[in-house]
Amino acid sequence: VQLQASGGGLVQAGGSLRLSCAASGRTLSYYVVGWLRQAPGKEREVVASILWSGGNTYYADSVKGRFTIAKASAKNTVYLQMNSLKPEDTAVYYCATKFRGEASYNNWGQGTQVTVSS
Repeated sequence: VQLQASGGGLVQAGGSLRLSCAASGRTLSYYVVGWLRQAPGKEREVVASILWSGGNTYYADSVKGRFTIAKASAKNTVYLQMNSLKPEDTAVYYCATKFRGEASYNNWGQGTQVTVSS
């Protein structure tokens, strides 16, 4: 599966952005699609994920109530709607996949920079 992430940019605190992760090459059935982020000097963290077949979602505590992950099956695309952005959300955001049940993400798209100014 090839992943293409897009939608990053510069936004003021309190603003919104929507990231897109378009998948090609095969269906995402039985995959978990995740959005992960890495800020300078920090470890990469899983921000949100969705099980393609079933729609089960996960959110990191730091983004609950502000971020929403959703899929568009017809477009083989996963979105991350980010509202009420904070400067601490500044990071490079990646979309990635793993098979359901696997511990680690093993297929990555390129990153997209999100910068939130105070």
